[in-house]
Amino acid sequence: QVHLVESGGGSVQAGGSLRVSCAASGDTSSLFVLAWFRQVPGKAREGVAALYLRRTSTYIADSVKGRFTISRDIAKNTLYLQMDAVKPEDSAIYYCAATSQRTLVVSVPSVYNYWGQGTQVTVSE
Repeated sequence: QVHLVESGGGSVQAGGSLRVSCAASGDTSSLFVLAWFRQVPGKAREGVAALYLRRTSTYIADSVKGRFTISRDIAKNTLYLQMDAVKPEDSAIYYCAATSQRTLVVSVPSVYNYWGQGTQVTVSE
């Protein structure tokens, strides 16, 4: 079992920066991919960024490419999403996700078997 806890959400003005964190605990050695998703009411959960744990490779959605960065601190077992030049359309609940599946499809929610509770990010004009 793996437990994920997000933190760092909040309110920020358009053009600003915010970093959200995800602390992982439990059987993290079994994990293959860590990722960030976001969701707004009435819309599907969107894959934002993902990081493969067994190789130096990441996925960044086109909607945030060049503005968001995914990284992790191995010693702290923590995943980060650095959000720069944020826009009002980045407002959403941001979820941390993890999977032990050896998958190359990382932007689809169904491949993830562990989820955090989410943290709200609100970007104002």
